[in-house]
Amino acid sequence: MQLGVVYPQIELRGDPEAVAAIARATESQGYDYLLMFDHVAGVERSDRPRPLLGPYSEKDPFHDPLVTFGFVAGITHRIGLATGILVLPQRQTVLVARQAADVDLFSGGRLRLGVGVGWNAVEYQALGQDFHARGARLDEQIPLLRQLWQECPIAFQGKFDAVDRAGLNPLPRRTIPIWCGGGSSAAFRRAARLGDGFIFSGRFESNILPGWQEVQRLLEKEGRRVDRFGAECLMPDGMKLADAINMLRRWQDAGGTHFGVRTMGLGFTEANQHIDYIAEFLARI
Repeated sequence: MQLGVVYPQIELRGDPEAVAAIARATESQGYDYLLMFDHVAGVERSDRPRPLLGPYSEKDPFHDPLVTFGFVAGITHRIGLATGILVLPQRQTVLVARQAADVDLFSGGRLRLGVGVGWNAVEYQALGQDFHARGARLDEQIPLLRQLWQECPIAFQGKFDAVDRAGLNPLPRRTIPIWCGGGSSAAFRRAARLGDGFIFSGRFESNILPGWQEVQRLLEKEGRRVDRFGAECLMPDGMKLADAINMLRRWQDAGGTHFGVRTMGLGFTEANQHIDYIAEFLARI
């Protein structure tokens, strides 16, 4: 079981010193990876003809995870760097391939790219992409990313992207692992067909555990080995230490491979409070 820390970006006011402090603490305390959420644009939620059902608004600060990981790669030496999740269909595929390749090169092969479709139609519009085509686009993007990381130049003609004898130089030194995230049946099917792992979140009994069971069934249907597929559980916000440790044990018993410790929703206002929590979590286990 690998243990990671979810960066609590919405509670740290976009403070770059907090990024450095938590990244260094994640490594020095012995965690395996740092995970970051993703949103490009904060959106005002009121008076929308189509309700925005996600948890964030324009008041919640976010750093771009790939840019941030370029910085974190320079001040750490060992920890993995995971996006959880990058909303890939609202981005240019070749540009993400270049950015991810550089993060992986600069970090010495430490990137894990978690991807998903997101929920914010207004953000898609602001980035010039079709919200309603996001699932189909992601299905095309995942194999295209792998092709871009393996050879140069490539010739690719898809429904959403076209690459005419072009590619990345330099290439990454490996094919970067791509994990999927979300909570829908479509996300589970996509992961079983195309992903190297899945990032689960929500309530353990009603979301995470049945989701993992469904993904395992789909992997077997696809003829893929479950023991070669990663399964990450992210703690919900506001979880007390005793409950978090119990959740970790249950996830381990269920065959999970990664567990993300989440410190948001506990009323912390300073980076050191988050750092103390993750230290206490390790001490308790």
